[in-house]
Amino acid sequence: MRRWPVIGVGFAALWVLVRGVDLAADAVLARFLTGLAVGLPVAFVFRRLYADEIDVRRFLRTLPYVGLYVLVFLREIVVANLDVAYRVLAPSSPIEPQVILVPLRVETELGVTTIANSITITPGTITLDHDPDQNALYVHVIDGRDPAAIVDPIRTWEDYALVFLDEKHAPGEPAPEFRVHPPDEHLPPELRGSEPASESEAESPPEPRGSEPTDARERPDDGGDGDGR
Repeated sequence: MRRWPVIGVGFAALWVLVRGVDLAADAVLARFLTGLAVGLPVAFVFRRLYADEIDVRRFLRTLPYVGLYVLVFLREIVVANLDVAYRVLAPSSPIEPQVILVPLRVETELGVTTIANSITITPGTITLDHDPDQNALYVHVIDGRDPAAIVDPIRTWEDYALVFLDEKHAPGEPAPEFRVHPPDEHLPPELRGSEPASESEAESPPEPRGSEPTDARERPDDGGDGDGR
């Protein structure tokens, strides 16, 4: 099925949500038809920006995962709002900011952007940067005493995103290990990460013991007459 009509219908549904309407069948239908009259021409004009065709069967198959993603995301929004509100109302509650390096299994730009924006929208967490070499996000959290509790919902979002975004990896594949950045001595060793060697150690490796000088000027006197004979 060609994709631009589907995009036009999506614009019409978005028009209903944005404009708002009374919960009556005739009012919803009228608003939807208005959005369709605007959305279909717009989608046709910009049809070159979309793929030529869309797999409707695959779209319907992955639609439940989109719904699950939204439900889990909304739940985390509610929980995070309550947590931040409690910290504001109770100043004595501990706040220990931390940065966590979270490697991702999603690899497409849309997948990385979806996860990064979901983290930023959730109160108490924000995506600082994306490391393309490691395909990892630097996530700042308001309380990093339990990094695993921060990463768990991110992994759940990623499981659903791997399906509906048609990523290369599957949800059942093990996720790369996360770690705090910089390493925190109060956390278990497996979460601290590896510390790079100092510059002096990298630039000047120690010489092996017992090495003999090879320069002729440094050789001991062999008892000759001084002329090399």
